[in-house]
Amino acid sequence: MRVVSLLPSATELVYALGVEPVAVSHECDYPPEAAEKPAVNAARVDASASSAEIDRQVLAAEREGGGVYELRLDVLAAADPDLVVTQGLCDVCAVDEVLVEEAVDELGLDCEILTTDPHSLADVLDDVRRIGAATGREDCADQLIADLRGRVEAVRETAARADERPRTLVLDWLDPVMTAGHWVPEMIEWAGGECVLPADASTPREWETVREVDPEVLVAAPCGFDLDQTAENLADLTDREGFADLTAVREGRAYAMDGHQYVNRPGVRLVDSLEYLAALLHPDLFETLPASAARPLDALRTVSDGTP
Repeated sequence: MRVVSLLPSATELVYALGVEPVAVSHECDYPPEAAEKPAVNAARVDASASSAEIDRQVLAAEREGGGVYELRLDVLAAADPDLVVTQGLCDVCAVDEVLVEEAVDELGLDCEILTTDPHSLADVLDDVRRIGAATGREDCADQLIADLRGRVEAVRETAARADERPRTLVLDWLDPVMTAGHWVPEMIEWAGGECVLPADASTPREWETVREVDPEVLVAAPCGFDLDQTAENLADLTDREGFADLTAVREGRAYAMDGHQYVNRPGVRLVDSLEYLAALLHPDLFETLPASAARPLDALRTVSDGTP
């Protein structure tokens, strides 16, 4: 089957089911061989810019009606897909399903369009099942779901033994400050924390609100930013008034997590994100997570300001 995936999380899922896509999105980079596939779309936003500038560009693209992404119709036509996997969750994260439908109609392609719209880990597992059925990999999907559920339950059972449930806040943007929603609040709870600002979706917050809830654990995981890019933009967070007075900062429990590979990518590695979050909340109960996934903000700030 010829599959085109238009978002990184779906690409990971397709590979996990043993199917190699013929084309992907410009952001698909895991597994590594995905980055070598033809890219069906391109971004109208400079992803290497500062968090404030990216926010400005996104708002401008939406206001002008062109959207954040454009489809490369010649690449899509050459891919000649039987199945296109897209999403309806976030126009900033990937190509909107309506644009995909219009492109398929314009090109006269004979293919199925499967739209994902996950708002929880349960929704992600449902997507595993749906894509497994669409690709004829039902047995593989069932096994993958069982493995992922087993890992989730292992985290929940271990976290239940913790003596504390630290007040926890996960940020998925730095300027403006936004708190993570969708699957993140439930992941915080499962990892043994208390989500201090729960929300159904990513939500802009006044900085004073963050100061008022005063999290005991703070995790900065900007959507689309790896640790290096987070380090470059760290002053957007650390230079705010009262940042040093937050309990999480004073007690050395403020961290940065790779928001590009984890946390904000609703695919099979969302369970990795849960395990890593649990390790930050309860390092005495869980294995130390890799430095490539998360680091203390102090260590990241040292890198960003060039301090030896």
